[in-house]
Amino acid sequence: MLKGKTALVTGSTSGIGLAVARALAADGANIMLNGFGEAAAIEKERAGLEKEFGIKARYSPADMSKPAEIAAMIHATEKEFGTLDVLVNNAGIQHVANIEDFPVEKWDAVIAINLSSAFHTIRAAVPGMKARKWGRIVNIASAHGLVASAQKVAYVSAKHGLVGMTKVVALETANSGITCNAICPGWVLTALVQAQIDARAKASGKTVREEEIALLSEKQPMHQFTRPENIGALAVFLASDAAASITGSAYSIDGGWVAQ
Repeated sequence: MLKGKTALVTGSTSGIGLAVARALAADGANIMLNGFGEAAAIEKERAGLEKEFGIKARYSPADMSKPAEIAAMIHATEKEFGTLDVLVNNAGIQHVANIEDFPVEKWDAVIAINLSSAFHTIRAAVPGMKARKWGRIVNIASAHGLVASAQKVAYVSAKHGLVGMTKVVALETANSGITCNAICPGWVLTALVQAQIDARAKASGKTVREEEIALLSEKQPMHQFTRPENIGALAVFLASDAAASITGSAYSIDGGWVAQ
């Protein structure tokens, strides 16, 4: 469905972002990767996308906290591929502390990466999408874009803001051939989360599965993680023609977290 289209996925050198990039590539889209990591590992992923899916893949090292670098990345994507059709804002960081102990610099960093970067990418990408009369914007928000948890003031604020931004962009582009939607995951089984579960099991003497259920039960009624590939599949659907009239929506993929 996306053959000949180009997708930019921020924060896509690992985890959810990489899974989304792979899903879009599997559907035929050329890919601009972005994120931090070891150069050799990033090149392996980039080359792997081209070989496995027969698409073109490039990489931008743009720092998502720097507006000038973001604008340059959008320009480079359009110059390299001739178009930017699908924009997935996935880059994100986290810091946990009570609000009175929350470092100001951590607040600024989380807001910059998790919220402001999406403003800068969308602002730069929308003119080209309007000119081509087609575009898909997918913001990877969170269950924390819909509900709150203690000690996550910056993350929750940013993700709520991202859901709000999604709605505004949807309204402004409603008759431009562009859609803008948010995906709101709950617990996602990434390598980092798996390492946390393994550490909990080692410390408690319980099984890994017991610790998985304990972790999930803190928020979700469903004792099952969302896989990054699930999020990738939803992003592909939202980028498809089947979702042409879906805009301004926030899709929960959270094992029932926000249904409670």
